[in-house]
Amino acid sequence: MNHILTLDQNASLAGLPPYVFSELDRRKAQARAAGAPLLDLGIGNPDLPIAPEIIEALTTALRDPATHGYPPFRGTPRFFASIERFMAERFGVRIDSTTEAMALSGAKEGLAQLVMALCGPGDLALIPDIYYPVYARSVWLSGADVRWVPMRARDDFVLDLDAIAPEDARRARLLIVNYPNNPTGARVELEFFERAVRFARENDVLLISDLAYSELTFGGTPAPSALEVDGARDVTVEFHSLSKTFSMAGMRIGFAVGNSDAIEALASYRSNTGYGTPTSIQLGAAFALDHYAELVPPTRRAYEARRDAMAASFIASGWNAPVPTASMYLWLPVPHSVDDWTWTQTLIDEDGIVVTPGVAFGEGGRGFFRVSLVRPADELGRAAQTMAARRASMQG
Repeated sequence: MNHILTLDQNASLAGLPPYVFSELDRRKAQARAAGAPLLDLGIGNPDLPIAPEIIEALTTALRDPATHGYPPFRGTPRFFASIERFMAERFGVRIDSTTEAMALSGAKEGLAQLVMALCGPGDLALIPDIYYPVYARSVWLSGADVRWVPMRARDDFVLDLDAIAPEDARRARLLIVNYPNNPTGARVELEFFERAVRFARENDVLLISDLAYSELTFGGTPAPSALEVDGARDVTVEFHSLSKTFSMAGMRIGFAVGNSDAIEALASYRSNTGYGTPTSIQLGAAFALDHYAELVPPTRRAYEARRDAMAASFIASGWNAPVPTASMYLWLPVPHSVDDWTWTQTLIDEDGIVVTPGVAFGEGGRGFFRVSLVRPADELGRAAQTMAARRASMQG
């Protein structure tokens, strides 16, 4: 008799709400199967190439047999030295990488691993109600609970820390913030982080700052680090990514810096479940960080030009769309009396354009959609004209 193995997912995984990006992928595949050509502005997958200098550093590292074995669990001395220099030069923050830094195979994975290391059943995490999906999903996978912190358009999508109920503040293990923000493009100045650090200290909460878009800001002062606040490292850990800044999304490389106890918890989780981040990738990333002052401006200018092309096209077409001052996204309201999915599906079916429905980023994002600036400026300009015309037709 043949035995058929039946495997059920664990309760935490099976209990997750549907993943909107999977549904978006299904709808894209369905359209392509029907022969529709699509302009995919849904996922934030950088189309800009990695700088040739970084490629050279990566290949040089890979040719060295010393990089072919298992990497150090926490990170290589070379990468740590570059992290220390980058944090000091870019933010004026001095860290001790032996206890306050960790190499990661992508900031997303690292953030989820830290949540899993710190949270369990009965714990509580404070998450923005417009959020990058891994924030809440890692909490739910750990068996912990989420409380939503409001982010409202009228407040320029700045997290309303005053809206957190005192009992939730006392019970919470961690608070996640993300500025410059995905998906809204909102940014904050250091004063916000001063308030967030004060909240964390007063309530014995770990502040987790996702700073993946620190270098993609347009005009004004550079984006600050939460660790610039006096005493922040007592309650703060910060995640950095090379995916968007250096177009290294496929390399899966980032790092965490800050509170030594949080770093130790993250290191313990990672060492029990994996072998660290490849040495050759760390060495390429070290080169990128050491040369950020030369390598970042062309990337920033490219995204700014794309943003400006879309904004100008929207305005010329009669849609006074909001223009973000950071990130690689536009965050726009869907047409009146139309829900996110109807708008998204209409653009796929009628215009061959893929955007992400706002509800992919939680209930707080309902009524909006995200456009990723991952195509050349001329294509984005034409897409904006098409979307504006579609909006006008749907609104009558």
